[in-house]
Amino acid sequence: MSGDPLVVFTPSGKRGHFPVGTPVLTAARQLGVDLDSVCGGRGICSKCQVTPSFGEFSKHGLTATEDALSEWNTVEQRYDDKRGLKEGRRLGCQATVQGDIVIDVPEESQVHKQVIRKAASNRVITMDPATKLYFIEVAEPDMHTPTGDLERVARALQEQWEIKDVRAALPVLSKLQPALRKGKWQITVALHKGHDKSHSRILDVWPGLYEGGIYGLAIDLGSTTIAAHLCDLVTGEVMASSGLMNPQIRFGEDLMSRVSYVMMNPGGDIEMTTAVRMAINGLTEGIATEADIDPNAIFETVFVCNPVMHHLLLGIDPVELGQAPFALATSGSMSLDAREMDLHAMNDNARIYILPCIAGHVGADAAAVALSEEPGKSKDLVLVVDVGTNAEILLGDESRVLACSSPTGPAFEGAQISSGQRAAPGAIERLEINPDTKEPRFRVIGSDIWSDEDGFDVATATTGITGICGSGIIEAVAEMRIAGLVDDSGLIGSAEQTSTARSIPEGRTHAYVIHDATADGGPLISVTQGDIRAIQLAKSALYAGARLLMDERGVDTVDRVVLAGAFGAHISPKHAMVLGMIPDAPLDKVTSAGNAAGTGARIALCNVTSRAEIEKTVGEITKVETAIEPKFQEHFVNASAIPHKTDPFPELAKITILPNVSFNTGGGDSAGGGRRRKRRG
Repeated sequence: MSGDPLVVFTPSGKRGHFPVGTPVLTAARQLGVDLDSVCGGRGICSKCQVTPSFGEFSKHGLTATEDALSEWNTVEQRYDDKRGLKEGRRLGCQATVQGDIVIDVPEESQVHKQVIRKAASNRVITMDPATKLYFIEVAEPDMHTPTGDLERVARALQEQWEIKDVRAALPVLSKLQPALRKGKWQITVALHKGHDKSHSRILDVWPGLYEGGIYGLAIDLGSTTIAAHLCDLVTGEVMASSGLMNPQIRFGEDLMSRVSYVMMNPGGDIEMTTAVRMAINGLTEGIATEADIDPNAIFETVFVCNPVMHHLLLGIDPVELGQAPFALATSGSMSLDAREMDLHAMNDNARIYILPCIAGHVGADAAAVALSEEPGKSKDLVLVVDVGTNAEILLGDESRVLACSSPTGPAFEGAQISSGQRAAPGAIERLEINPDTKEPRFRVIGSDIWSDEDGFDVATATTGITGICGSGIIEAVAEMRIAGLVDDSGLIGSAEQTSTARSIPEGRTHAYVIHDATADGGPLISVTQGDIRAIQLAKSALYAGARLLMDERGVDTVDRVVLAGAFGAHISPKHAMVLGMIPDAPLDKVTSAGNAAGTGARIALCNVTSRAEIEKTVGEITKVETAIEPKFQEHFVNASAIPHKTDPFPELAKITILPNVSFNTGGGDSAGGGRRRKRRG
């Protein structure tokens, strides 16, 4: 093992050992990390800004001390004096490696910007938001009937709108008197009334008739990405959708890594809470600018998130979620003031609503999926799978709904894959392999042209072909199985066994080459044996979780499957079935729901009654804890085969005939004398 320091880059997950004194930018370039620079490393352009993280990172097997990078130098000081560097940032061209270190490449320093694939889906929502506008005429003050302006506003709301028990916070009260007099005793109030039928709150006031808009945010706070939808609280229209990488990735790509970071580093929870709140403030400012609205017109935000994200958003230590019995600080919904959470990029009096969590590992995001997809109202048995770094799974019909989560890890996001990257222009997202010639064809994000079609080189000249994202690696592994390049155990065959020179040796195993641009200084994009294993681990966890719910219901099949989340819109049912990500079902019964968690957040934002509805529904869902279920490991092991070791997959016969090959680890013929026999499924 190398004695040189270990450098781990996030969010890509790429790592390598480098001699002491190696500039961070040089290390990034050698590993193929997406770190920008246009000034040749002279500290002029600032494109190569990075954020080092210090502490103990058990997932990466390293401890990063404060002296793991070289000291702040004069070039960085000069740039900071002239233009300013965000706190904690370093210039990658100036900072050099001195010890083991984890380095985050922020979004603005990435050449290929992340594509957040959580767009708002079309959905008819009955508009009944918690915050509404009311125009009222207020009685003028009278010396003979001494009452305050707020009291007369409350009386006007009761008489003209039948609204009782109205209150106002001090910042609103300070605006009330000037607004009343400027409006000649006519004002518009933004009034918030929660679903718990408590008092109404005046959030803001305007003189006269206010004809500007009022808006709310529906935010899906995921382990990997944060996606936001800005909605008009009058019409329900989605004014803009935006997203960014969750900055907590630098503390750990999966949830348990972040819990571990808190355990190993006192104050780590505060670091992560601060990071995610700053990101949300930046996202709010950005989405308001995109929609060309005043951020002060944002009066509500609804959050959905998994339990660890829930606690870190609220500033609650998540350590208890890392050990049985996985106790939440609170599982109920929460209604808060934005200022309590340091969310200052919206109206000062904005309100926050967080959906309830279902269990210690099944969070508000799963509740949002239940609100959106309503499995409890389904006449047939439906399996809803929200695929991500931590998958949420629901199974139910009118009689009963069950829920669990499954730790799939970051492989489905393109992380921990040799040529993997996040979804960005230039990343391979679709792939097919000719079963006869074993030749691949693919499409990259940013172009609709396939690689074997005229115009592909021109269409990808700007973005290049940079790597393979989550949807691409899933399709690649499934296509390799279909074409007989991989056996059912997940082993890649040699060139002799697969009859293609694209199968190349890699140590004691083999890799399949998708794209080789090394002759022109470009990347070699391949699927390695390690990549196959990473996908097997992820899909096995997903399938095992679904199978546990099916065991609980006493069934071996489901009537239909709904794929939710970013993958729901970008993974074909065919490849999900071939890979064995989901149980066997008729292909026409496998559908996409898009970003169901985000849709659930929008429903809760735009319809206050739905909040009481989902709180009631969550109380009726049966929770299954995968971490303590003894059969989880058995299901996991069986699901590691492609598609599965024991469960039948008769629907695959309608897709293709998979070669039943078996490859050994050496060269030459495959096991069984090199013969191949066909089997269905």
